[in-house]
This record gives sequence, structure tokens and C-alpha cells, in this order.
Amino acid sequence: MRSLLKIWLFVLAGAGIGVVLSHDSGYVLMSFGKYTVEMSLALLLLFVAALFGALYFGIRLVVRTLHLPQDVRDWKQRRGSRLAQQAMTRGLLEMSEGNWRGAEKRLVRFADRSETPLLNYLAAARAAQLQGAHDRRDVYIRLAHETMPSADVAVSLTQAELQLADHQLEQALATLKHLRSVAPKHNYVLRLLRRLYEQLGDWEHLRELLPELRRRKVDDEADLHRLEIRTHRALLEQAFLGRDERRLGIAWADVPRNLRDHPQILGDYAGYLQEFGQDHRAEQLLRDALRKQWDADLVEAYGLLDSAEPGKQLSQMERFLADHPDDPTLLLTLGRLSLRAQLWGKARGYLEACIGRNGPPQAYRELGQLLERMHEPDKAIDIYRKGLSGTGGPEPVPLPHDIGKNKANRPMLDEQRMTPPSHTLGEDPEPST
Repeated sequence: MRSLLKIWLFVLAGAGIGVVLSHDSGYVLMSFGKYTVEMSLALLLLFVAALFGALYFGIRLVVRTLHLPQDVRDWKQRRGSRLAQQAMTRGLLEMSEGNWRGAEKRLVRFADRSETPLLNYLAAARAAQLQGAHDRRDVYIRLAHETMPSADVAVSLTQAELQLADHQLEQALATLKHLRSVAPKHNYVLRLLRRLYEQLGDWEHLRELLPELRRRKVDDEADLHRLEIRTHRALLEQAFLGRDERRLGIAWADVPRNLRDHPQILGDYAGYLQEFGQDHRAEQLLRDALRKQWDADLVEAYGLLDSAEPGKQLSQMERFLADHPDDPTLLLTLGRLSLRAQLWGKARGYLEACIGRNGPPQAYRELGQLLERMHEPDKAIDIYRKGLSGTGGPEPVPLPHDIGKNKANRPMLDEQRMTPPSHTLGEDPEPST
């Protein structure tokens, strides 16, 4: 638009000058020493315009000639950038199509000409890993580092992701530790660390990481709560499997107070205490927990404790009957405690009540054993049979009354005599008339 406006201004100016000079062309005399030059004003103006044009375009030509090498370099760079962009686009498309080898070649071919070589090398590293080429993957990661040292976090995150995906856990741990030192508040670094510690089963470090995960709100609170429960249960289990009673106590001391009454954690700890012969301590913990909250698993665990005072345990648990009279787990626990207290009649009553309320199979076993000791074998067999058959589900497959051995074991093919065909191969049947 500006160029067009300038052209019109020159045309109008020339037209105006032409109109003026058409009435009077003017006269110009120039003298220099012995020389004089005479001409009309119009001719002088034309000469000056031609001289100006020649000087202008001559200078422009010289300048462009001097800048020609730089212009060629700029053209090559623009062309290379365009080719690199096209190659990167095509490489990413082939990545999405699953052509890892072709994608890697396209991403690397013009990476040095790309405006974003970092992205080319990172994408090529992923393509190489998907082909199982770990050496080439590491080369591309190194080139990405060299291309943009300031992008250390981005490159190291990609490296850690690839190492985790390839189950190179020790290498991933080293990478993530480096990342945490340079970016301690990076949420994704913390999330990858959590994932790595879970895969390694490094529950102690995960326990130490939990406060930071919660403070940075890396995951939602419900997920972190489940993770915390899982972590402390795993630490308790490790201490128990190591048969280290002191370590078990330390693991329990590390459990936050708000989690010590959690049924799963408390149930695990009580069971481990029982294995170490500390039933009295487990009994106290379970009793205090049941006073705060009712949980069927804790009730069952309480009934399995081998306490020195089963009668006292029975009295403690009978207090819950007022609030839970039809709870089969409570009735089973009361039956077991009565057995330990040698209160046979009370045990039988509780176990029969448990079975009458669709109690678990363990109730049938406990009652069957009690009836055997009470010299009632027929009733014991009946209870065992009911326990094996179950109280729910579909009816068993009906069977005939007579399934004698000879008939039952006879193959079906023996009973169905096959008759030979009316004709043999190679003989056509007679056509019907």
C-alpha cells in the first residue's frame, strides 16, 4: 500500500512539473573555468533524475552483492528449518502410527537444523526405546542435554520416564535423585519418585516422602490416605517377616496416631504380636479399638487370641451383645472364647446362634469339633455336612439313586452300538427309480 502511494506521488509530481515546464522550459547556464554548459531547465531536471536513479540503483546493487553470501546462508537456514519442521511433523505422525524406526530416522535427520532440536532428540529417544535400542536412546538424551543445557529438568524427566517404563529402576532412582536436588518442589518429580519407591518396595523412603506428597498436594487426599495405610502395613510386615520384634515396635511407633485404630493396620499388628507370643498386648489394643469403633475383622481377631484369662475376654465381648445381638462374627468369637473358657454349653449356644444367622464356615467346624468331644458323632457329622454343602447358592446336580460301579464307569460309547453305513466308500448307492 505504501509503495503504491509513493508511485502515485511521483507520478503526480512529474505531471505537475511537466505542466509547468510546458509553458516555460526555462534556461540554465553553468560555467566552470573555461567551460560553459547551456541547457533547458527540463533537460537539467531529467539529467539529475537519471543521475540520482543510477546512483541509487548502483549503490543498492553493490550492497546486495556484498550481502549475497549472508542472504544465501539465510535462505539455506530457512529452507533447512522448513525441512526440519516437515520432518518433525512427519516423524511425530509416524510415532503415533507405531512406525518407531521411521519416526526415529525422520526426527534425527534434520534435528541440527530444527528450531527446536531438543524436542526432536527427546521424541527420537522415545522412538529408540520403543525399539529396544537403549544405547541410541541414551545418545539422544545426551544430545538433548548438549543442545539445551538450561532444559536439564525437562530432559532428565524424560530420561526418568523412559527408565521407569523399561524397568531400569536403579538408573531411574539416580536420575530422580538428581532431579529432586535441582527441582525439589517439582510435583511430577515427586509423583515419579512415589511410583519408583512403590515398584522397588522401598517403603521406608516412601514413608519419608509422604509428608511432602501431602504438602505439595501431588495426589488427592483419598489416594494419599490409601498409600499411607499400605506403606505402614508393608513396614509392619517387613519387620515381622524379619522376625525382628524390636523393629516391629519401631514400625508401630512410626504409625501416625490417627491411623493406629485403622482396622487393617491394627489387625495386622495384633496378629504379629500374637505370633511373637504377646497375646496380652494384642488383646488390650483390640479391646480399646473396639470400644471406639466396631469392626468385624477386629472382632474375629480378638476371638483368636490365646489369652491367659479367656473368661475375662468373654465377659468383655459379651458387653457388645446389646448393640450387636445378630452379628455372626461376634457370636462366633463368643463361641470360641467360651470354648477356651471350657464353657461347653455356652459355646454350643453361641455357635448354633451363629450358624442360625448365616455364619461363616468356621462356625460349622468349631461346632462339629465340640459335638465330637461331647460324644454326639451323628450331630457332628450332620453339622460338617451342612458346612460343606453351604447354606446358599444353587442346588447341587441331581444324581440317580443307583450309580453302581460297573454302570457308572461304563463308557457311553459302549452303550451306544454304532451300526455300519449302508454302503462303503467307493460304492455309489443305487439311484432311486
